Amino acid sequence: MNLDDYSKEKLWQLLVEAVHASVMYPTHKAYIRDTILPQNAEVSATELSERLGMPLGEAIVILEELAEAKKNQAPPK
Repeated sequence: MNLDDYSKEKLWQLLVEAVHASVMYPTHKAYIRDTILPQNAEVSATELSERLGMPLGEAIVILEELAEAKKNQAPPK
């Protein structure tokens, strides 16, 4: 396997796929969205990883997905 064949985009897709396969992913994502972010919107992936005992890659993916979801929300009327 030649790692040079993988672009950053391809590696990101592989990381997301691995994170989504984790049994704890839905629970971690909901807890971060509903409990941690309302208290500390600027929490880092490293802090989440240490606090929840989760892989850093999972924390990065979850924060990215939640930021994207927030960005795509329709503004309130």
